Amino acid sequence: MKSTDDYLKFLSFPSISANPEHAKDMSDCCHWLKSFLDEIGLQTELWNEEGRATIFASDLRAGEDKPTLLLYTHYDVQPADPLDLWDSPPFEPRIENGEVYARGAQDNKGQCWYVLQALKQLLEEGALPVNIKLIIDGEEEIGSFALHELLPKKKEELSADYLAIVDLGMPSKDTPAITLGTRGVASLDLEVECAKRDLHSGTHGGIVNNPIQILVELLASAKDEKGRILVPGFYDGLIPLSEKDSARISYDFDLKEYEALVGTTATGGESDYSPLERSWLRPTLEINGVTGGYSGDGIKTVIPARASAKVSCRLVPGQDPADILEKVCRFFESQSKDGVKVKATAHQGCGAAVRTSTESQVVQAFASAYEKVFDKPCAFIYEGASIPIAYELQKASEAEIVLVGLGLIDDCIHAPNEHFGLDRIEKGKEIIMDAIKNLGNASI
Repeated sequence: MKSTDDYLKFLSFPSISANPEHAKDMSDCCHWLKSFLDEIGLQTELWNEEGRATIFASDLRAGEDKPTLLLYTHYDVQPADPLDLWDSPPFEPRIENGEVYARGAQDNKGQCWYVLQALKQLLEEGALPVNIKLIIDGEEEIGSFALHELLPKKKEELSADYLAIVDLGMPSKDTPAITLGTRGVASLDLEVECAKRDLHSGTHGGIVNNPIQILVELLASAKDEKGRILVPGFYDGLIPLSEKDSARISYDFDLKEYEALVGTTATGGESDYSPLERSWLRPTLEINGVTGGYSGDGIKTVIPARASAKVSCRLVPGQDPADILEKVCRFFESQSKDGVKVKATAHQGCGAAVRTSTESQVVQAFASAYEKVFDKPCAFIYEGASIPIAYELQKASEAEIVLVGLGLIDDCIHAPNEHFGLDRIEKGKEIIMDAIKNLGNASI
């Protein structure tokens, strides 16, 4: 019961990294975690302590003849808005039918918590079978900017044989699965400007260019009728899956169940590929938002001076985020003309895709642990979303990577009434413990 009480305490901190008003809550949560790690016997330090600190902890007593596992998770959470759609206050966790409801219950405090419980129990049982390094990020939900800047300076501290990103999920509650890769991400702002001010659509309509019209035509020009992206060079250098890994991937997809869940058809993207291929293994270019003119009640007969859009790309191995942003920005800006100024501005916080192999030692160690805990074979999947820091962490640590977790699609992460099962806390703890033991018995 003490473990559950501590988990609920962890959830009670409004550690919202995106909101400066929660700076003290972030600090309180960070120091509470540090105290917990100190108490269970790990060596701890804080990086970027003046801001949203990253916690680094380690236990290297296994020695040089044993491998080193670096574990990554995070303690910051998304904002809880809209608050009126929560059935209970988001930072007053409640338990109902074995599920804990709170912001961060799954993403990622629940997953972080079972990692900490696994380390606690292993330390209580004696010496750890491998060297452990642990990062608990305080900025994952806003791009891990501080950690990104620190990585080149912390290569010695982060050096490891294996890296486990504990922030992923499974296809269903009874389908254990390891994630072999995530897509990268790159994003930009696109703005079209015509006149120097908004103009009357009666007086000037038919004479001047309309930036909203031009903007939507620009966006439409980026894809053909089959969903293929038309930015020159966008697909250059894509690295396909190996035949061996491709044969072991589970492409099970219940079309009707998915369409019922999301409330629309699964017909977007490149029509030459299956839904999961489009989500896991193909890059995308998506319009995330469009702004321009008047959108209030009634009508305002105006031709706006400017219009803008938010655009993001999900990337796969072989695509460099900076290169893709340069190509996409050039594609849009090249369509400027007299009376029409097109400006594309790349965002910071991009990240490359990561991919590992089913043959990897750390993948096999975790797969065996999943199979033991669930008493059934472990599937291998990919994730269409992105963890931008994953690639940089892998590069800095020079470690084999695996992506694991027990999240489910209906846990409502980033949404009201987020929840996570106490049974998954227990299973997660057992999986982490077994995987660590498996790595301790493996040769490197």
